Amino acid sequence: QVQLVESGGGLVQAGGSLRISCAASGRTFRNYAMGWFRQAPGKEREFVAAISGRFGTTLYADSVKGRFTISRDNAENTVYLQMHSLKPEDTAVYYCAAGRVVGVLASGYDYWGQGTQVTVAS
Repeated sequence: QVQLVESGGGLVQAGGSLRISCAASGRTFRNYAMGWFRQAPGKEREFVAAISGRFGTTLYADSVKGRFTISRDNAENTVYLQMHSLKPEDTAVYYCAAGRVVGVLASGYDYWGQGTQVTVAS
């Protein structure tokens, strides 16, 4: 069982930066791939970024590539999403997720956090 708690969301101006975090419980954090997904009002949840457990292989959605960076600290059981050059269309609730295999599908992740709101003002 893995429990995930996101933090760091908030309101930022377009072009600004924000880092959100996800703290995980459990001693097997390093065995899990971690992903970030987001859901805007009236839209489906979409993949943002993911990172594998042991080797740190990363995946990014095309819409965030070059602007967002996912990283993890296995000693601290935490995964981060550093976001730069934010756009109003990045506004969404951001969720972190843990799964056995890194991937872009939400169905591939077993555990989810409660989400943190990121709002980008134009």
